[in-house]
Amino acid sequence: MNLPGKIAIIGSGTWATALAKIVLMKNKQLNWFVRKNEAIEDFYKTGHNPTYLSNVKFNLAHIAFSSNIERIVRDSDTIIIAIPSPYLKAHLKRLKTSAFQGKFVVSAVKGIVPFDNMVVSEYIAFNYKIPMENIGIISGPCHAEEVALERLSFLTAACKDLGKAEMLAETISSRILNSSTSTDVIGIELAAVLKNIYAVISGICSGMQYGDNFQAVLMSYSAQEMERFIQGVLPLHRNILEPHYLGDMLVTGYSQFSRNRTLGAMIGKGYSVRTAQLEMAMVTEGYYATKCIKEMNMRFRIDIPIVDAAYDILYNNVSPRIGIQKLIKSLR
Repeated sequence: MNLPGKIAIIGSGTWATALAKIVLMKNKQLNWFVRKNEAIEDFYKTGHNPTYLSNVKFNLAHIAFSSNIERIVRDSDTIIIAIPSPYLKAHLKRLKTSAFQGKFVVSAVKGIVPFDNMVVSEYIAFNYKIPMENIGIISGPCHAEEVALERLSFLTAACKDLGKAEMLAETISSRILNSSTSTDVIGIELAAVLKNIYAVISGICSGMQYGDNFQAVLMSYSAQEMERFIQGVLPLHRNILEPHYLGDMLVTGYSQFSRNRTLGAMIGKGYSVRTAQLEMAMVTEGYYATKCIKEMNMRFRIDIPIVDAAYDILYNNVSPRIGIQKLIKSLR
């Protein structure tokens, strides 16, 4: 396996566009799967993504676009997947089970596969019959919008094979991005799933005019709950204070760029869940993650009152006022 070799980005949303910018800062060529041919045509006309992060200009001489995912995967060695988790299966089902053989597959999806209730690395390993040593992830406190603005960001590259994690970290490092490595693939993925749920709750509380004092307490309890759940699912020596756990949770819970927090804030202000989703017109991973984690926990039975509160509000039509009051009592 000659890595990184030819690199591909699968997806064309905000995060995929930021990752394309990151990859091209260090690498001269990129294969890029964009689902719609019209979007590819607009790329060529404007020099930027026509829909997302339009302030990021690309030198198109360094990019090979295609709406054919099979071709992009076949012609690449390192495949970086950046598709929102609800759409992951629909895109990947066009690939044969053997499509990823001999490839290094990297998930940049900060979500969980709905209905399967599997993090992306597990889903790919199980359905495409490749070893976990050939699967990596990219995660950490890094908003696409800040990458576009070239503000210093931090990401962690993780893989069971530390050598491949180090290669991936080197591939994405640049003057605007510092990278670190880890072998805790599933733990970091679970943290990325959970932090979106906590951001929704943080947004709900913000929309209800709870102040900074309460938000600090909420984030503290969220970190404890995150550690408790991840350790319950996958016991391992890990430091929850590291950026790919706590840092990612904090930036998602507080940042103006967090769509999960924005969804929660709208619900806290009185929007129905459905109306808030329609108004945003963007995927909020925390909504789907809440149901998945709740269902996963039927097996593990870990104490996760913050996830439970999110589930009641998002899926059981419990009013934010009642749901948050119940949560506060459970945190005492």
